Amino acid sequence: MLSFEESMERLNDLVVEGVGIEKLFLTETLGRVLAENIVATENSPAYPTSAMDGYAIIGSEQALGTLEIIEINPAGNDTEGLRVVPGTAIKTFTGSLMPEGADTLIPIENVTVEGSTIRIDEPVPTGFSVRPVGENYKKGEVLVPRGTTIGFAEIGVMASLNIVAPMVVQKPKVAILATGSEVLELGECSDNPAQIRSSNNYTLEALVKQHGGEPVQMGSVHDERAAITFAMKEALRSADIVVTTGGVSVGDFDFVKDVVRDELGCDVAFKGVLIKPGQHVMVAQKGNKFIVALPGFAYSSTVTFILYVLPLLYRLQGREYTLPVVTARVLDGYGKKTKNKTEFAACNIRLENGEYLCDFEGKRSGSSAILTNMLGHTGLLWLDAGEGDKEPGDLARVVLLK
Repeated sequence: MLSFEESMERLNDLVVEGVGIEKLFLTETLGRVLAENIVATENSPAYPTSAMDGYAIIGSEQALGTLEIIEINPAGNDTEGLRVVPGTAIKTFTGSLMPEGADTLIPIENVTVEGSTIRIDEPVPTGFSVRPVGENYKKGEVLVPRGTTIGFAEIGVMASLNIVAPMVVQKPKVAILATGSEVLELGECSDNPAQIRSSNNYTLEALVKQHGGEPVQMGSVHDERAAITFAMKEALRSADIVVTTGGVSVGDFDFVKDVVRDELGCDVAFKGVLIKPGQHVMVAQKGNKFIVALPGFAYSSTVTFILYVLPLLYRLQGREYTLPVVTARVLDGYGKKTKNKTEFAACNIRLENGEYLCDFEGKRSGSSAILTNMLGHTGLLWLDAGEGDKEPGDLARVVLLK
């Protein structure tokens, strides 16, 4: 078996070509990956603009004490012909263009209106509350770079540039196939106490959606080589990544690894890694499509999906995935480290007074089937193969899950 570090090196060495791109209406792009640079086509604002309600004046004229109001300048008003001359003021509102000749906006709160004049109660610095040309952005500036995940701010900026339909990366398709004669589909009735309800399909589907992919549910298939071969061929035809759960170990009915090699003719990057959980994980490639065979236990499949599928999913989108790792203080220690294996153990994680703290209160001990250990504010305590147990108060790496 490979070490965890060697497996990640091989994963990174795989040649991954990005999926295609498409145009989407702006309001449909939330959460999508931008496939082009968004460049400012103009200055914003294009002209000096008022940032408050008040009076457009010549700043040095405040020394006069009073100024004559000669005009009103609402937002959206064409200021052609409007001009502030010495001794005068034009009432101007937030977002209005500054009239010619004015260099300062004195707020309403700083003056007293006396008929057709204003008395300066509290002067302001010259240039006050005037938005200069290009304050928001300047023409030619790259505002949102290619590869950005589009959020509310990106949508707002693109709307301000009148971008109706930006180019985005297509969602990579991830086919999810559970194997095992004991696995029941969601909603299927059980007629055998040895059967278990499938959760892997839906856990992994949620992860695919969360990270920008399009899940393709392939359901479950019995532990029969012919049935697994048919299902995996269909999955490979339908998606960019095929993820299987179960059937990858060394049992008599674990056919997935043989199907990947012999029936699908894939190039196997590696099979078997010295990690806990999920040591029987397998990664293979056929053209620009990938097969990642994960263990069947729920906690194992989830952890190995994060470690091995997410990097491929991101690279298909033209991005890089980095595990969100923090250094945390292990409050109650960790005394179950497996020798010679890189280990990922579910822990509670929280931030207090600027320091991450982790503990294992409520986390059940047992097999790697316990998915409930991932409920709550959970992280993964990451211990390298050469590390030993952690004493209370020791520092350790923790992968943040939420």
